[in-house]
Amino acid sequence: MADIMILGCGFGTALSVLWHGAGHKITAYTKFSGEIEEIRRDGEHKRLLPGVKIPEGIEFTTDISLIKKARIIIFAIPSKFVREVAEEAAPYIPENAVIVNAGKGFAGESGGRFSEVIGSRIPGNPIVALTGPCHAEEVGRGIPTTVVSASSNRESAEYIQRTLQTNSFRIYVNDDLIGCELGGALKNPIALCCGIALGMGLGDNTVAALMTRGLAEIKRLGTALGAKWQTFTGLAGVGDLIVTCTSKHSRNHRAGILIGRGMSAEEAVKSVGTVEGYDCVRIALRLAREKGVDVPIFEQLYGLCYEGAKPKDALRALMERPQKDERERFWTD
Repeated sequence: MADIMILGCGFGTALSVLWHGAGHKITAYTKFSGEIEEIRRDGEHKRLLPGVKIPEGIEFTTDISLIKKARIIIFAIPSKFVREVAEEAAPYIPENAVIVNAGKGFAGESGGRFSEVIGSRIPGNPIVALTGPCHAEEVGRGIPTTVVSASSNRESAEYIQRTLQTNSFRIYVNDDLIGCELGGALKNPIALCCGIALGMGLGDNTVAALMTRGLAEIKRLGTALGAKWQTFTGLAGVGDLIVTCTSKHSRNHRAGILIGRGMSAEEAVKSVGTVEGYDCVRIALRLAREKGVDVPIFEQLYGLCYEGAKPKDALRALMERPQKDERERFWTD
């Protein structure tokens, strides 16, 4: 049994239920006292995880200093809050604790990966990314799920694998931390595009094209940023891409449908809530331009989100691009 502190009560609530059921001691942190009151009153997180009963043995708190008791610390919070929470937690982090990031995205406008931002605020502790196709709604219900534990410190990745795997949550180890984090972040804009296509009334062919060619762009940009292209063929790449592009649980998917039906991107994000692909596409396009990487799908999505472009015009621009060879340079590396 491990003492686990989970920062964030969105996806964090699902992870709390999962690992409490496996016998671990769970403390879940949120800065919102009202959120805790609602969970205790209802016995579930009705807004984010309706229907999933939360055991009384899980401790919820607004006191981040309780992190000093934890052996494993899980960051399960939206990307825009990662830096702030890492700074708040830093004074209380035990020297021997393993830090696990379960979020997906870029931490702020700098385009920093979560492990980079957390590591700069909490130096000295090993950091592991726990990522892959894992919607909270299914993890909390014990639906079979597979993810990867990725770290530059293999011992820590394997420790997380041994400690946090359950009979419904299987964990593989991957040594490409950069690739696993980028896979989790860069699939979000492609999922937003797939939702837009469905909102426009287009079909499976279009969604399959966006997923496949989107994956090619993810590989191009990911390898330019230091990842191994093979990582994007695994759970943190194509696995996460499939589930986010096709699932009703995906907020990127739902927001995209609204945009495809004529709602502005800004209005769609306000309607759905946290839509990581909306912020990610801006950062990803900047990084691609800095590296000289061709990412036409990301470019068209950026136009839709920030320049008032229309979905039908973006589609036409993609379909009428100059003819290309499908083979990519990294296929032969």
